[in-house]
Amino acid sequence: MRIDSLEVHHVSMPLKYPWRTSYGEDKNIHSLLVRVTSEAVSAWSESAPLFAPTYLTESAGGAFYNISEIMAPHIVGHEYETADELNRRLEIFKGNSFAKAAIEIAWWTLQSKLTSTPLHKLLGGHSREVHAGADFGIQDSFDMLIENINNAVEAGFPRIKLKVARGWDLDMLKVVRSAFPNTTFHIDCNGGYSLDDMQLFEAIDRLDLAFIEQPLHYADLLDHAELAKRIETPVCLDESITSVRSARQALDVGACTIVNIKPARVGGLANAVAIHDLCRDNGVPVWVGGMLESAVGAAVCIELATLENFSYPGDLFPSDRFYENDLSSPPIALTNRLTFEPFTDKLPEPDPVRLKQCTVQTRTISSRN
Repeated sequence: MRIDSLEVHHVSMPLKYPWRTSYGEDKNIHSLLVRVTSEAVSAWSESAPLFAPTYLTESAGGAFYNISEIMAPHIVGHEYETADELNRRLEIFKGNSFAKAAIEIAWWTLQSKLTSTPLHKLLGGHSREVHAGADFGIQDSFDMLIENINNAVEAGFPRIKLKVARGWDLDMLKVVRSAFPNTTFHIDCNGGYSLDDMQLFEAIDRLDLAFIEQPLHYADLLDHAELAKRIETPVCLDESITSVRSARQALDVGACTIVNIKPARVGGLANAVAIHDLCRDNGVPVWVGGMLESAVGAAVCIELATLENFSYPGDLFPSDRFYENDLSSPPIALTNRLTFEPFTDKLPEPDPVRLKQCTVQTRTISSRN
């Protein structure tokens, strides 16, 4: 296909309740919505690096600049028969996985439209339901957290993820485990700890967690490998896996035994599939993560999660979990089995009215510019 134009929107979507992690609080999710057009056909993608470079090194404002001023002018007006061809053209730019993913994922959704092929089929996935887990950020109180967990347990969610941070870790986990001795939990540290916290990790080791997600610095594979040797609880990597290369190195040094894959964090869907395949071939399970995207981004994560090695329930949420009104339509909804069904027809796209309400800045880059 030839990409004739690219339209990028920096949006700010207000959450029902602030999302709190070890790196701070987000009251709004800042995201990039990209529409690429080839002749008369267009399709959308989403990449959500958040307002500030707190999750990783990118921010929504910075990604908007890099897409609109640097990357889009470089790729618009050219033919790309495969996503790999597009990625090779973007290789000149170092890092910036979220910005690259916003462009690359749009290639996939456009290819899905042009070929009338469901996205999950293009990715090598299967027409199977995708299991969702329940996630809770740092809450106002233990009582609030226990009530929310109880609701998730009663609903039948197969696992529950808890955000932890200094001052909201061991005591919280002991209260939770005491209240729910048989529930599957894992924790997400968002890189908030170090090997100096070994005593804490040894205490957590006794709480029978499924795994510890991203306990240490986002760029440190060697310390994660050391931690993995010294505790029994499996280590999962998230922020550390930003490319196929980093995934390969993590497996080589024994830094993890499970991997979270977020399409935006790893630079797009081609890299996500390659990491999935690498982990599968090394006997390492994977699960899909999200960045609290609108239905546009969540739908892509659902499509990706139909691949065979996505064996742990994902960070996938119905539209009404975090938003009063999703920016995109149709909204994402759980089945009565607490699963999501892959899309056999049109993927969700931004609602024009909601998009206008949420847009912070926008720009269109055309081959005619």
